[in-house]
Amino acid sequence: MNATILALVGYISWILILLLGIATYRTSLVIKKQKAPNGFKSDGSDSPPFGERLSRALGNCVESFAFIGGLLLLALATNSAFITNDLAWFLLGARLGQSITHLISTSVLAVQIRFAFFLVQVGICGFWVLQFLNKFTNL
Repeated sequence: MNATILALVGYISWILILLLGIATYRTSLVIKKQKAPNGFKSDGSDSPPFGERLSRALGNCVESFAFIGGLLLLALATNSAFITNDLAWFLLGARLGQSITHLISTSVLAVQIRFAFFLVQVGICGFWVLQFLNKFTNL
């Protein structure tokens, strides 16, 4: 398997881990009778602070999948993984770094670190877009 495939599987696995984290967290709140089973907002805004951060971390991953997953899938579908392989692990690392920082804190410094991780992802994806355009349009 190449780095693009592994990064895509890693990204999807991370989304599933966050989803299971939310399910576990919310189940514990129901068992402790702190929340009704049908009383959760999807954005986590009605949860304790960690629950809200967990929900937003998942939301950020899902929102970013459109361009990150899309580019990784484009590379695989067009036999162009050579474009994404070199930076695929860095992109996945930045994605994990952004989520983990979000889970740990919402301090000003943590928000700045999260934003830096996000910029790394956007920068890598922007670079890949240029590479795809160059490949497919012979610019």
